[in-house]
Amino acid sequence: MFRRNEEERQEPIQPREVGMSAKESSGGSGAAGSEVTVVGQGARLEGTLICAGGLRIDGQIKGKINADGDVTLSAQSTVEADIEATNVTVAGSFKGNINAKSRAELARGGRVEGNVTSKVLVVAEGALFSGQSIMGEPSKPVAASDASASATDAPARETAAVGAGSNEGGPPSR
Repeated sequence: MFRRNEEERQEPIQPREVGMSAKESSGGSGAAGSEVTVVGQGARLEGTLICAGGLRIDGQIKGKINADGDVTLSAQSTVEADIEATNVTVAGSFKGNINAKSRAELARGGRVEGNVTSKVLVVAEGALFSGQSIMGEPSKPVAASDASASATDAPARETAAVGAGSNEGGPPSR
């Protein structure tokens, strides 16, 4: 389309043409045929984002994200949304609810303010997490108004704040 002196291309762009590794082009999960949508560092989106494959966010998103594959928030990303995906990795700044079918990971330097529902939750040293962790089978994300529910009302819920601070491993400071 934008190439001069060439006929219009009919086949899809190959990962080697855009500098992506085969792992990145398959959503990081190794599934053949899976696509990754990239929201670039200079991009800012508001609304509902629906992806048939994986999603990597380097820019800013505000709204709702629904992906059939994995969602990765890079270190420079800023996201204020509710996310539903297979696996979610947060290395940037995130505010909202995460509903991961399998695994949620807060990478070093990642900040999550909100609730995380997943089978597996990994919080790396240096990550900040302020909210509720709901382990087990994913269900509807917990609404912000439910975040103040007592532990006796929901024994499977756990409130945690983990980070590189003086209270690491202790109760959250307020």
